[in-house]
Amino acid sequence: MTDSKASDSKITAKPAPRRQPVPRGLAHDGPVILAYGFRPFFLAAGIWAMLAMALWIGALAGDWPIGGTYGGPAWHAHEMLFGYSTAAMAGFLLTAIPNWTGRLPVSGAPLGLLFLVWLAGRLALLAPDLIRLPLAIALDIAFLPFLLAICAREVIAGRKWRDLKVLAVVAALALANMGFHAIVIFGADPGLASRLAVSAYVMLIGIIGGRVVPSFTRNWLAKRHVQSLPAPYDRFDTIALLGGLAALVLWVIWPAHAVTGLACALAGLLHAYRLIRWRGWQTGAERLVLVLHLAYLFVPLGFFAIALVPPGLLDPASALHVFTVGAIGLMTLAIMSRATRGHTGLPLTAPAMTAASYALLFLAALLRPLATLLPDHYLALLSASGACWMAAFALYLVEYAPPILTRRKPRAE
Repeated sequence: MTDSKASDSKITAKPAPRRQPVPRGLAHDGPVILAYGFRPFFLAAGIWAMLAMALWIGALAGDWPIGGTYGGPAWHAHEMLFGYSTAAMAGFLLTAIPNWTGRLPVSGAPLGLLFLVWLAGRLALLAPDLIRLPLAIALDIAFLPFLLAICAREVIAGRKWRDLKVLAVVAALALANMGFHAIVIFGADPGLASRLAVSAYVMLIGIIGGRVVPSFTRNWLAKRHVQSLPAPYDRFDTIALLGGLAALVLWVIWPAHAVTGLACALAGLLHAYRLIRWRGWQTGAERLVLVLHLAYLFVPLGFFAIALVPPGLLDPASALHVFTVGAIGLMTLAIMSRATRGHTGLPLTAPAMTAASYALLFLAALLRPLATLLPDHYLALLSASGACWMAAFALYLVEYAPPILTRRKPRAE
């Protein structure tokens, strides 16, 4: 009798419910711009990338008074690292974390509030003396802890413990931002804080790039029945990340020490071989995938550039810009364009305008280090690099602002 009941219970038991796909946006009755995190932040990142660079070039060429008592050079460095880059990062994290956790994305009023905090920081630091410098700094500092709290809530609620390392990167950026402001207030060189911020972004590219670059490459190659696929994540990837972390820590503390140069040379070799394992040369027919490999290429190139600083073969500013314009700039543009296409229902392929934006930013990354290597042509090369940077993001805005503002993915985001 007991066996019969057990058998009946097996027959009548309902199957476990299938996990539903993550809803793509919740605020369907409000502005499209607040339907998903990538919309306001990618749009703002593109706009601020252009405006901040234009203001910096104007300050160099025409003595435009930007940043007030904060100082033009400090303002430029800050707005590239903690203005543009944090907007691009926020757009990515607020879009990717729901896919990692299976939870609903942040949208509507909470998303709007987070964006306003970011915007307040940009406006306050543009003319900080209008509201007094301490208040302007306080407004800017608020954004990264706010973003960290939102991301931490989602990761912890979704029990995705392996993604806590991404939160550590955001926390490091928040500390770097505070340190940057403190150093500037005391009239010192904020280079240490800048290196810490750049290192955090490079580690984020290493962690996230290690997921998306081989994954997107594998998917694209598999659809074309290519047999040689990217190597899956294994112990070597962990070694490359740890080697890169050690080299970056040394760079932050002792940027011109010989030991730092050796560590960065080794990290460059590790990340170069990691990139080779992803077989990017097979993706030339699809620029939306190829650009991910080109962007990651600037990670080992950045390490090699730093390794040339201790022997005096390259200056620190040129080495740093290999990371900032190349790795950070090109990777964020690549992710922004791909995510915008995917989450607005556009085909996952790079049209001519998108490809042109990639080429322009790649050229900007090559020209920027030359500016300090060729001091007689410093302003011309700097202006050319800045013009390529601005043109790249102008093309992004022309192509992707309309779908960001108006286009929803069919049925639900």
